[in-house]
Amino acid sequence: MLRLEKVRVRFHDQLVLRDVSMRVASSRTTVLIGRNGAGKTTTLRCIMGLLPLEGGRILFDDVDLATVPVHDRARLGIGYAPEDRRLISDVSVEDNLLLPAIALSFPATERKRRLDEVYALLPEIATMRKRAAGVLSGGQGKIIALGRALMVGTRYVLLDEPFQGLAPVLALSYADTLAQLRQTAIPRTGTCTCAFLCRYARATSTDAAQSRLADHGIDAEALGKDSRQLASDRAR
Repeated sequence: MLRLEKVRVRFHDQLVLRDVSMRVASSRTTVLIGRNGAGKTTTLRCIMGLLPLEGGRILFDDVDLATVPVHDRARLGIGYAPEDRRLISDVSVEDNLLLPAIALSFPATERKRRLDEVYALLPEIATMRKRAAGVLSGGQGKIIALGRALMVGTRYVLLDEPFQGLAPVLALSYADTLAQLRQTAIPRTGTCTCAFLCRYARATSTDAAQSRLADHGIDAEALGKDSRQLASDRAR
């Protein structure tokens, strides 16, 4: 399990996360919901060690991540797809997928095994593998970033605003891919977990919205306001 306990983080001298506590259970999909500027991206960045903690702690299977160097967090099985994708435009899609496995010094046989798994889960990537990443559309880039995260994300996959900027058709395709991951990756490994960020969706009450999400195996965490205020905002 991944747990945040009273986490405090500053960004550009502003205190963004103020005593944030939450948990991301194994074999579940967790959605972190909040307005722009609430600290959703900051939360993922501090989990990956890209921003330092001012207070609190982050535990991964009861191991304090403060003791784990940034470059070793992916080795724990945590994959991360940032909002802006961060693909290397002048190399191929396949090389972009292989980068984290190469950086972690996986042997060639393991790199091939993981790459084959990604292609099996996301067959549309296989058709683009020889293309330069710089010629892809924004939606295609999102899919490639997801595939790259899955190359190392055998335990947790953290997705930052996976639907932002996507045309409706591409957003539905991405959602179908995430649903497929729940049906294939999670039963296969028993531990793989998806956590992703989104802005508020309108709902009549927080309890009702969370109940509907729970029916689909999804946990929801609100960031920035307590649940009553969130429900009030959603009802407006």
